[in-house]
Amino acid sequence: MDQLVSFEALLFPSDGRNPHMVALMTSPMSVPDPHAPYSTLPARMPHPEVYMDYIAEGLGPRAWHYHLVEALDGMNKKFVNPYVIFYPTVSRDGMPFPINKCVREIQGRSFKEETAWRGNIIVAKYRESPFSSMVNGSIADFPILRNYFMTHGAPQLYVATGLKMLL
Repeated sequence: MDQLVSFEALLFPSDGRNPHMVALMTSPMSVPDPHAPYSTLPARMPHPEVYMDYIAEGLGPRAWHYHLVEALDGMNKKFVNPYVIFYPTVSRDGMPFPINKCVREIQGRSFKEETAWRGNIIVAKYRESPFSSMVNGSIADFPILRNYFMTHGAPQLYVATGLKMLL
């Protein structure tokens, strides 16, 4: 059996604690990486659910989604090592995840509850494809991610999922 491999990723805790580095575990995938159809690198499944409080158990990757950040607004070129943001979508009890206080503080007066990031957010870096070429991040990535979160709410799918939970 292939072993688990970890990469350093940045965790934005929903409870207001400061962002910090965590070891994001990955395991081999038997299906090819959908973002790199011609890649010879084996695809790896990340396990951000380990750091997501209140997430539904036993669903694995079906309980979270991801969003790619390849550039900041106004950039002419993409990042050499873009980011992938993992966020929870299915809670254990069907209730919405708590608003992420860390991201809310970053957004300041720009915060909008209807597009709020919810739950613990994990951000990893990659080279060519998020599922076959992850690289270690560092706390030095925080200023770039802060700039992204300052001007971007949660993806619409995530917002719609959160609203469904309220109904």
